[in-house]
Amino acid sequence: MPPQSESLRGIGFLVSALVLFSVMDVLIKLLSADYGTFQIVFFRSALALLPIGVLVMRSGGLMAIRTARPGGHVLRSLIGTAALLCFFYSYKYMPLADVYAIHFAGPLFLTALSGPMLGEPVGWRRWSAVGVGFIGVVVMIQPGAGVFSPIALIPLVGAVFYAFAMIFVRKLSRTETNAAIVFYFTLTGLGVGFIGMLPDWKTPDLAGLALLVSVGLLGGCAQILMTQAFRSAPAATLAPFEYTAMIWAVLFGYLVFADLPTAPIVTGALIVSASGLYILHRETRRPPRPVTDATAKATMP
Repeated sequence: MPPQSESLRGIGFLVSALVLFSVMDVLIKLLSADYGTFQIVFFRSALALLPIGVLVMRSGGLMAIRTARPGGHVLRSLIGTAALLCFFYSYKYMPLADVYAIHFAGPLFLTALSGPMLGEPVGWRRWSAVGVGFIGVVVMIQPGAGVFSPIALIPLVGAVFYAFAMIFVRKLSRTETNAAIVFYFTLTGLGVGFIGMLPDWKTPDLAGLALLVSVGLLGGCAQILMTQAFRSAPAATLAPFEYTAMIWAVLFGYLVFADLPTAPIVTGALIVSASGLYILHRETRRPPRPVTDATAKATMP
């Protein structure tokens, strides 16, 4: 297939994944009124193992998940699960669009951490973009303002966990398959969710069970589509389309919850998005790294 057609396929996979993730997040926000965050993470992970199991089988079966670095998988998976818990918990108290906007700070933290943790050079232009991006974060969370809510710090902490998780994904990807990274992450989420939900377990009714099952299946299918997207097209081609997630968050948030993002959220999100796109532009102007952003994105939490 011609490269242009492959890129279009990759964009289609990515947008489809983002739509499924957004629908999943709507269901999580609905469920959070009655069920604890750990219980939601448990079902999200348990049911996601079904489509991810298909990915593992198509990638070579048990050979695809063999690893000589179990400790690395555990650390990456625990940090990624912590990010999930932060974001899922935030959905209960914040509009979807607000959480998404703050989540966009993750790549800024990733850029800042890639120097000390991966030894990757980060020039003054990228550092400047990171600084501008953090101004956008401050605009969104409005510290010291009368409307500031401490809950806004929870997705910000989630964005930090996300960045650390992606750092470890880059390290693992030097020797591990995407299937292995996604499988052990999902398995860890299953274990953490099971332990955490025991004190507050609530037996779901039929409607709740249907939503919980849907969350897991949607998350697993979206993760596979995301992986396929970054196999089909370069990260530089796909990255700008990741910001379309904000469109779905605003649309679904308004249709289902009558939520609209505030002016500070919109302003801050635009600043953060512009900073992220500039960092992406600088990334494309230097020689490729042995481990690409595509690998990291394909195994996102």
